[in-house]
Order: sequence, then C-alpha cells, then structure tokens
Amino acid sequence: MTALRVVFAGSPAAAVPSLRALARSRHEVAAVVTREDSAQGRKRLMTPTPVAAAAEELGLPIIRANRLDHAATAAITGLRPDLGVIVAYGGLVREPLLSVPIHGWINLHFSLLPRWRGAAPVQHAIIAGDEVTGAAVFQLVPELDAGDVFDSLTRRVGAHETAGRVLDELSLSGAELLLSVVDAIADGTAVARPQAGEPSFAPKLTLADARIDWLRSSQELHDLVRGVTPEPGAFTVVDDVRLKVLSAAVAHDAAPLPPGELRCVGGAVLVGTASEPLELIEVLPAGKRAMAASDWWRGLGVDRAVAS
Repeated sequence: MTALRVVFAGSPAAAVPSLRALARSRHEVAAVVTREDSAQGRKRLMTPTPVAAAAEELGLPIIRANRLDHAATAAITGLRPDLGVIVAYGGLVREPLLSVPIHGWINLHFSLLPRWRGAAPVQHAIIAGDEVTGAAVFQLVPELDAGDVFDSLTRRVGAHETAGRVLDELSLSGAELLLSVVDAIADGTAVARPQAGEPSFAPKLTLADARIDWLRSSQELHDLVRGVTPEPGAFTVVDDVRLKVLSAAVAHDAAPLPPGELRCVGGAVLVGTASEPLELIEVLPAGKRAMAASDWWRGLGVDRAVAS
C-alpha cells in the first residue's frame, strides 16, 4: 500500500479528530499548519489552537501562520508533500501553494456541498431548519468550496440539537471519511465528481447575527438559538442588560403574547414572538453564571418584562 507525505492544515477542535486519524494511519504527516497562538479567556492568556496542542502531543512539526503567505508557502514547499489536507484552518489556500502537493489539496467540509459553502456551514444549516446535513471531502480549487467531491456522508439533525453537538459528531465521522479518501488517493482509486445543484453560502457569524428578533416566529428563533450555540451565542436585552439564551423551546400550547413580552406562566418563562411564545429554559445574564430561566426570572422580581 502506498503511503503519502501529507501536510495538514487546521485550527479548531473540530479538526483534531482528522489530524489524529491521519497521524495513526499509514501516511506520514510531514507538518501541521495552524493559526498562531491567541489571547483567550478573561486573563487573555496566549493559548495554542486545539490543533497545535494536538500536534505537540503527537510530536509533529508545526507551522504557525494566520495567512498562507510567502513564508508559509516556502516552508510547505520545502517539505515536498504529496497531498495537502485542510480542515477548518481559517485561511485560504491560493496559488502557487495550491499546486505544490503532487495531488493538490483536499478539504473536509461540514456540509452537503454545494449547500452551505463557507465558514459556518453547520450553524447556517441549523438556523435554516435543515433536517439533514453532513460532511464532504472535495478537491480544493480557487473558488470557495466549489471543487469536485470525492465522498460525502449524511446525518439527520435532531429537533433540539445545537450546532456544537452536530459539529462534534461530524468531526468524528468526517475524520473517518477523510482518511478513506486519502487512502483512495494513495491507492489510485479515488474518483471526484462535480458538485450538483444550486449553491448556498454560510459566512462566518457575527454577534449581530445572534441577536434575537422577537418579530420572527418561535420556530425560527428556536432554530437560531440552536444554530448559534455555543458560538456566538443567542442573546436579547432585558432592562438594558444582555441576556444570553443557552437553550429554549417552542411553547406550542401556550397562549400568544405580544412579541418581546416576557411572562412566567405555570413556572415557564415565556417570550412573545410572531407566532406562539418561546420558552426560555437556560440563560446566562451578563456578569453571572448560567442558570435556569425560572431562577433568573425570580431574581427579577417582576410580573412582566420586555425583551428587545
């Protein structure tokens, strides 16, 4: 069996299972490319990416670069890789680097391409109410996530699952999918087919994207909360204080409330929407710990409030 000399590029925790799968395979990981250490947490301590931490544990050479610039390109070129593998690195691979590996670069992407090309495919899939998502391994080309697909897998999305939960599971099943494609490329049996269908796009989410608009339906808002959990995190503002909504549910049998009006009904904290109310289950008030919405409501000491 042929073994390939691979350069792996990735940064977040979702890329770690793929790196570990390659490291224990027959292939050689010549180097790991990841973003530079960054300040994290309240103390702003300089922290390596999850991929950098895993690479150090595995004893693999690391190239830290926020952009695949001339210096990074030169370093990768000097490794003479057979294949480049990228999983959520956080930067674009352009020419001449795109053509450096003998077999080019392949990308594990967490969607069913061409649906949800871009940086946040799982989040956008859940926000849109998709009942099925998946992962695909494709040949990297200059156009965003547009290359031919070698293989893919599908996964149903549970009605109450968050983006974090779905991504965690796809990172594991996707790692197996990725390794099978790398093996096929090495064996000369890999076949990639053009993407079919109209593409949709999944740009990186901002904090503004996570603000709850109570003029939307409860189902849309439930999907939004799930889609932006854990990051950037759905939120609203109550009495000029930001309230992060960690989990919620559609209150199908509750009487309607005006959009944004909060009341406690039968122990459930309900907020009015354009349809039936949304029940807040767990919340995180600014500067405090996560808590049950009912505990937060008792702390307010009011009969009614307004979220905006």
